[in-house]
Amino acid sequence: MFLTCEGTFGIVPAAADYNNEPRPGDFHAGYQEIEGINLGYLQIDGTQMFALAQVLSDLFKDIPRTTISKKMETLKIKSRRCDPRELRTLKAIRSVPTRAVQCSLISKADLEALCTSCKSLGPRR
Repeated sequence: MFLTCEGTFGIVPAAADYNNEPRPGDFHAGYQEIEGINLGYLQIDGTQMFALAQVLSDLFKDIPRTTISKKMETLKIKSRRCDPRELRTLKAIRSVPTRAVQCSLISKADLEALCTSCKSLGPRR
């Protein structure tokens, strides 16, 4: 499988049939700036999904992961595991390290709720 990137928005070509009709499981990859940080995402069934690893390392790098986990639990935010094709795409757009063997995804709506909830938190001093 080959990944093509057109500007900041790519499509996985194997996800369309010969009539160029989208198939179930079709997804697109791109980048979105959130809180001043460019995060890669997959658009799956109309929902933007972000790699939780990148969110934790880039967006919430100054907040302990246990704190983020507790916030996610309080907000009832669930993540979902990537399938191998989605993981390859996230690696290709450099949202997760190439050595990653698994990845969890979080929706944009949940990410926004988490960002709002964590605004009062800052780096530990």
